Amino acid sequence: MNSSFAIKTLFLLSMAVSSLTSLHAQETKAEKRADKKAAQQAAVKSLIDGRNYVFIAQSALPMSGRVRQLTPDFNLTVTADSIISYLPYFGRAYSAPYGSTRSPLDFKSKQFDYNAAPGKKDGWNITIRPKDQQDIQTISLTVSSDGYASAQVTSNNRQPISFNGVIQAVPPVKKKKK
Repeated sequence: MNSSFAIKTLFLLSMAVSSLTSLHAQETKAEKRADKKAAQQAAVKSLIDGRNYVFIAQSALPMSGRVRQLTPDFNLTVTADSIISYLPYFGRAYSAPYGSTRSPLDFKSKQFDYNAAPGKKDGWNITIRPKDQQDIQTISLTVSSDGYASAQVTSNNRQPISFNGVIQAVPPVKKKKK
């Protein structure tokens, strides 16, 4: 009888130790996830505050038609002194220049108004108004603190179009070797 009591006690003790170990492991995983999320949110905040980021469009939502998944080549680069847009356009044009083959959202601008305001829940609402583009009226970015973003482009001569994507840091420019 003494050996069965010892076996039961040993079994219960081993179960208690394993449950405490797994509980500690779950707590450390949750802490790591929380730390990683906080670091990501701080990184996104520094990108927005520094006006140095790239919006990478993952899907386009035209006013008419279906949602189109995009390759990672399409983006909107925002720096302190310029905006470089390389986004596609799908939709109806009310008037367009004769013989134009480029997307109206493929442009560079050094003259623009930039306004970033905190969002209602979290994140930011950013409004960009290029002054040297006749067709583009506004680009409105809604950025979450996790780095997910949506952009809506309003034009004077075309239907609006929206994009969903992510915000990332501007990649460093690679110098060509001679």
